[in-house]
Amino acid sequence: MRSYFIYIITNKEDRVLYIGVTNDLEKRIYQHKNKLIDGFSKRYNLGKLVYYEVTQNVESALLREKELKGWLRKKKIELINTFNPEWKDLSEDYAL
Repeated sequence: MRSYFIYIITNKEDRVLYIGVTNDLEKRIYQHKNKLIDGFSKRYNLGKLVYYEVTQNVESALLREKELKGWLRKKKIELINTFNPEWKDLSEDYAL
């Protein structure tokens, strides 16, 4: 069975938030950190993984991504603070 990850990345200053979905979180974060993906994350230097969740269903992952993207910034920050109160880069551990 395949896993799908809904994730939030930010920059070093924790100012910009990006929400995405992938089936290979380690690879995707590597791509963000090394600016291999053109677009928003590259332009704003995003690569610090501060939040993720896992599901086994691609449809639920996409629905959750859409839900989170619809939240106000304050609510997204509360979610991150609950999961990762120090806002440390979770990709450094790679115990995903």
